[in-house]
Amino acid sequence: MVKHKVSPQVVEEAMQVAKATQRPGQTKEQTKLIAQGIQKGIEEYKKRHKEKARELDKQKRKLAQQQSHDAKVQPQSLASPSESEPDSRPGQGASRLPWLLLALSWLGFIGYFLLLHP
Repeated sequence: MVKHKVSPQVVEEAMQVAKATQRPGQTKEQTKLIAQGIQKGIEEYKKRHKEKARELDKQKRKLAQQQSHDAKVQPQSLASPSESEPDSRPGQGASRLPWLLLALSWLGFIGYFLLLHP
């Protein structure tokens, strides 16, 4: 297991917090143990913060790549609308399909009902 070196600032900050919360009758060893616990907490916080920052950077890069890709694709589709869409009006064929399927299903239900109940 690789042990990460701790910055002197983190050690000093942990010791200051441990001394600030020191109780009467507390030994130096106990204070050191408290400082080490605080130090581990600070390290864990920084580690998680770095992971979140990396994840956010990945998401930003992915979004930027997607937007640049969309920007490249959009002018091509605007240049040749007849190739990308067979209808002259965008989305017209897509809006007919659900209505056609609905009408066919109702015709099927009516036909089935009439066959069972003459």
